[in-house]
Parts: sequence; C-alpha cells; structure tokens
Amino acid sequence: MAKLSKEEVKHVANLARLAITEEEAEKFAEQLGKITDFAEQLNELDTTNVEPTSHVLPLVNVLREDVAKEGLSREKVMLNVKEQETGQIKVPSIME
Repeated sequence: MAKLSKEEVKHVANLARLAITEEEAEKFAEQLGKITDFAEQLNELDTTNVEPTSHVLPLVNVLREDVAKEGLSREKVMLNVKEQETGQIKVPSIME
C-alpha cells in the first residue's frame, strides 16, 4: 500500500478542520505509514476457516419491554428541586 504523503496528511487535517504544523504533518505521515504497513501484514494471515464476526465477544442486547409506568409524584419531585416558582421547576436560562 502506498504511504500517505505529508501533503495528503495536511489535506485530511484541513478537511477535519485540524490545524497541524509541518512537523506534525511529517510525524503523522510516518505514523500512518506504519499503521498501513501493519494493516498490510494482516492481509498475509490465512483466515479461510475463520467465520466473520461483527464483535469479538458474544454480546447480546437485553432489552426490557417498553411499558409505561407511574412516575414520581409532583410533591416527591419538588423535594429535590433546588429552585421552583409557582409549582414549576426553575432552571438557569440557556438563551440570551
């Protein structure tokens, strides 16, 4: 695989809106070259009897039924409210 040039690294950094110096571009080009070399080594492995997987661990999502339940009472909620006004929870303004 062709190694990334310093100009390609600078181009990708620019697309990602990252400001990098000339020294960083050179360093990253070298590091990315080592990564692509390692990825090329992985292509040399014999994976003919290896089943494709999407995850290394056999994880299964355990989801509960989406059933509506009674929430806390207003009085109980207001016990934990820092500031309230006419029965409403008062929060700091987020818009000017």
